[in-house]
Amino acid sequence: MLTEPHLFFAEVSLDLSRGEYRSGLNKLQPLVERYPDSYLINLLFARALKGMRNHRDALGYFEKCCHLAPANQVAWKEVIALQSLALQDKEFPLKPLSDPVTDELEQISAALQEFQPIQASENFDPTPIFEQKQPFPDDAPISVPTETLANLFTQQGAYKKAIRVYTSLIQLKPEQADHYRNRIDFLLEKL
Repeated sequence: MLTEPHLFFAEVSLDLSRGEYRSGLNKLQPLVERYPDSYLINLLFARALKGMRNHRDALGYFEKCCHLAPANQVAWKEVIALQSLALQDKEFPLKPLSDPVTDELEQISAALQEFQPIQASENFDPTPIFEQKQPFPDDAPISVPTETLANLFTQQGAYKKAIRVYTSLIQLKPEQADHYRNRIDFLLEKL
């Protein structure tokens, strides 16, 4: 168990900065198995492996760091550096880093490229008047009640709908309740 982890990690980081990769690996080895989901341990272990030219294993640990902390760009930069190294060195072929989000976006893109929308037959006939003027029932829910909508219903003579809107507005804006009640009284007289 680590009694002072910050000192331990500082010591390992110092080993790696001095090029003492074997020493860093030896210190980190028991912790990698004990704390497999530790970002910092996996990152330092991967850097030690990279320093020892064990690029394939280093890439695996860097990828693990990317999955543990996807928003942390440190491991992503290391993976990109190893990927570019693999492109230059023919003896070090690597598979591309698999990112589940990128993979899913690629699948969606492929599906969209094959998508063929249904061809609608257009005509230039206007919508018949009876379809344009079909009112919705007075008891239909109004999802966004506004005073402008209530005024529009009043102008159209749809007093019951206007009263429903004002009633909803009283609950949404109690500070203007008196104004809305006056409007409701006015509309009740018109019914």
